[in-house]
Amino acid sequence: MARPERIRLGDLLIQESLLSTAQLDEALAEQKKSGRKLGRIFIDRQWVTEVQIAKAVARQLRAPFIDLSTRNLRREVAALLPETHARRLRALPIEDNAGPGGPLRVAMADPTDISAYDELARLTRREIDLAVVAESQLLAALDRVYRGGDEIAGLARELTNDITTVQDEIGDLLGLGNVTTEDAPVVRLLSMMFEQALRTRASDIHIEPQERNLRIRFRIDGVLHVQTEADAKIAGAVALRLKLMSGLDISEKRLPQDGRFHVKLKTSAVDVRISTLPTQHGESVVMRLLNQSAGLLSLDNLGLPDAVAQALARTLARPSGMVVVTGPTGSGKTTTLYAALNALNDSERKIITVEDPIEYRLPGLNQVQVMEKIDLSFARVLRAALRQDPDVILIGEMRDQTTAEIGLRAALTGHLVLSTLHTNDALSTPLRLIDMGVPRYMVALSLHLVLAQRLVRTLCSQCAEPHTPDPQEQEFLRLALGGGGFQLDRGDLGADANAEPDVPAARWHKPRGCSECNQTGYRGRSGVYEFIEMTQELVEAMNDNDPARFTQAGRRQMAGHTLRRDALRLAAAGRTSIEEAMRVGSQLDE
Repeated sequence: MARPERIRLGDLLIQESLLSTAQLDEALAEQKKSGRKLGRIFIDRQWVTEVQIAKAVARQLRAPFIDLSTRNLRREVAALLPETHARRLRALPIEDNAGPGGPLRVAMADPTDISAYDELARLTRREIDLAVVAESQLLAALDRVYRGGDEIAGLARELTNDITTVQDEIGDLLGLGNVTTEDAPVVRLLSMMFEQALRTRASDIHIEPQERNLRIRFRIDGVLHVQTEADAKIAGAVALRLKLMSGLDISEKRLPQDGRFHVKLKTSAVDVRISTLPTQHGESVVMRLLNQSAGLLSLDNLGLPDAVAQALARTLARPSGMVVVTGPTGSGKTTTLYAALNALNDSERKIITVEDPIEYRLPGLNQVQVMEKIDLSFARVLRAALRQDPDVILIGEMRDQTTAEIGLRAALTGHLVLSTLHTNDALSTPLRLIDMGVPRYMVALSLHLVLAQRLVRTLCSQCAEPHTPDPQEQEFLRLALGGGGFQLDRGDLGADANAEPDVPAARWHKPRGCSECNQTGYRGRSGVYEFIEMTQELVEAMNDNDPARFTQAGRRQMAGHTLRRDALRLAAAGRTSIEEAMRVGSQLDE
């Protein structure tokens, strides 16, 4: 494509019958007052859409219009233009089929920007073949492809240079001296880090000093990804600024510390839980991000299987009893409990939570933060909470015999109690409570429902591809199914309502990787569940002091509804891979 010419956007849209002369005059008058771009005024007034404008410009320039929302972008092609320039010029290389020296196809939101076109040609040293895209799609594509790594690395290098040349002005570096806080190098680095973590849906940020560098990693969908590696010199300044933000002791570098702070970004507000740990090369910092703007999931949106949802609803409708959600760290227990609290939270109930730490703040609840260093323990808070006339009590975790006994006794005396426990599956939870020293009769009478869960990564909808199980996976399926039929819930595969599909009808898929999912093949996570209800049979087996009888009765109740089977159902429906189902299965003893 030849060098573009300027286009009078208003005249073009009138010519395309997308805009009237009166609307153009009105927009020009507003532009004269506000200085805003004419196209943005058209869009904000809902006269035209971004896509309509982009298609009209493409037709005028005889250039292709490309829908970036469904396009698989290649990071090696995008890397031909550095991230900082791509964001500044609103441009993204998307095709390089001609090889070195040939034309490079670049998507632009404003292809009539001649100066940007000339700079693209200079930066890439290539002939530019323009394609037109909608601006919002371009910005989303930039976030998908670059992931902010270059910008974070650039800010880290800037901070390194400042530390090297201004050793005596650490206050300015941290935003404590004459420099405004927003302009301090370390503040800009941390702001970019938090913004990029939210864009990529990261749950945690790990800042880890090594011998020669500082490694920054994000945990996305349960897996750590290296975001950037910076000079080790900045580790102290980064840790110091974070400790100042969270009110920790900046003079103490020999002991672990925990804290919390709140960050307001352009698009959302985030609560951050911070933990520091002294290591061989400096203080390691891990931050858990709790996005308050995202809101809490409701029970309806958790994706619970019908049987699980019905059992949980039955138990939550009772005035007393205990619900225990179990699983390892990072299995989504807190999300499930807060969804249950959301369902219970109304003006007729008094709800008290005892947590360490408080992860989400809910209006209408009385939330108490446990602080062991001042002897404000779970047991002490629970005893006081029971004198506050609560209807519902949430115990963040039953860590010892005393806490478990108080919680179960509260469930016996007319309170609905929700809590968590770290056990491998649902069946082992009642036995674990007995092992902790809780009386057998108390477990049998107070415990009403145990819900065990895990999180599996869901396949990226843009790049998942059909898959035939390999021999190892076929053997796993054979063992997992025990040689019996594998029945899926109606509707999982879109099957006929009168037919129950089995393994041959399953839609197995595998990950491939694309720019949408950061080349992992997965995007987001879903829960897999199993549960036991303390029926009369299980209560009798529990009181019989025969663990084998209790286990056998529990397995009969759970037949076909285990964590492993639930993971296989998601895999058979094409929502996750057999590999992920195998990962869940490898953690269990069935």
